[in-house]
Amino acid sequence: MEQALKPRVWRAVGLSPAGCGRWWRGVRDRSTREQRPPPLAPPAAGGDEEGPPRGGNGGGRLPPPALPEVSRAGSGSRTSPEGPAPPSRPLPWHKSYERGARPAAGAHRELWSLREGGFSKARKRLEPKPLSIERTKGSEILFGIAPCALALSQSRRDLFRLFLKQSSGSRRLVTSEFVLQATARGVPVHHVKRRELDALCRGRVHQGVCLEATPLRFKSLEEAEKPNLGDEENPNRQLIWLVLEQIQDPMNLGALLRSAYFLGVDRVVTSQRNSCPLTPTVSKASSGAMEVFDIYSTDDLRSFLKAKTAEGWEVVGTVSKPEDVENVPVISCLEFRWNKPVIIVIGSEGDGLSLETQLLCHQMLAIPPGRVLHPGIESLNVSVATGILLHSICSQKLRHSD
Repeated sequence: MEQALKPRVWRAVGLSPAGCGRWWRGVRDRSTREQRPPPLAPPAAGGDEEGPPRGGNGGGRLPPPALPEVSRAGSGSRTSPEGPAPPSRPLPWHKSYERGARPAAGAHRELWSLREGGFSKARKRLEPKPLSIERTKGSEILFGIAPCALALSQSRRDLFRLFLKQSSGSRRLVTSEFVLQATARGVPVHHVKRRELDALCRGRVHQGVCLEATPLRFKSLEEAEKPNLGDEENPNRQLIWLVLEQIQDPMNLGALLRSAYFLGVDRVVTSQRNSCPLTPTVSKASSGAMEVFDIYSTDDLRSFLKAKTAEGWEVVGTVSKPEDVENVPVISCLEFRWNKPVIIVIGSEGDGLSLETQLLCHQMLAIPPGRVLHPGIESLNVSVATGILLHSICSQKLRHSD
């Protein structure tokens, strides 16, 4: 009977069989004690220990048996020849226990969650806190293998400290290469735990490497206009510059720089107003291209475009919806012919090119879609669209060189 009732009891109280052995033994012992008859009262003082207790009149007759109390309902009590039954409590398998005394499943879940929360808090208290690494004034933390490796190989930043994750196995080769690079540059190397690296780069993906260095700044257009042009003075050489108007997302800016560097763009110029600075996140998103590629900035984008037009450059804008453009011809990027120095102007993520900038363009390029587009997804991400446009134009340079 006990074995048959166990699974029902476990299901009734919402516990698993593996965790309620101690609870079941307690319930079984308690129910066994409740079913035992009450112990006999001790003999009266001075009485015969072996004989039955005598009545109050001192005679040899036994007192009359006490009549059992009858409940008002008439059916709530039981009697037996030996006397009234002791009051009983609902046992775990009774319906009354299930209705009133069984704890709710939600209560068990709440108690378990509180218990788990206590364990996690205690574990966090026992874990050592990450060491606080004080940064050099005016420095920033580069993170990621490619940005840190390229920053070490170039001489564009002042480098202070290299932080490497304590590791073993396959990562030892990467670690040893960084140690050799840092030693050649005279940069101190610190081997720290992962938690220290997480704190340094504020939880970003560091790949076990962080580098403390001075920030990179935009170069001015005056530096770009200085005569160190080399082959650019050759009129037969095709030039392409990429101009970014108010690109604000660092991930987009990093992806744009990576595509421009890969596809052979000669210059990248950004507007100073409402544009993303050159941050470690941009360097990580560019896979380190920002560390080897000069990025220029101007505070007067329209004057810059007008000056380039006067020098014979062709200014080409970009648009996602051709019907939104007025007074400027719109063609497919597949129809564009690159026969003179060209500037490709890319607008911001949300609004695209401003109206004033559109009016300075000779023509606008659009990417033809491959299907009828659903409303709301008629455009591409700005970095993806730029990669498509640049590949469509720069592939003409490759064909001419062949």
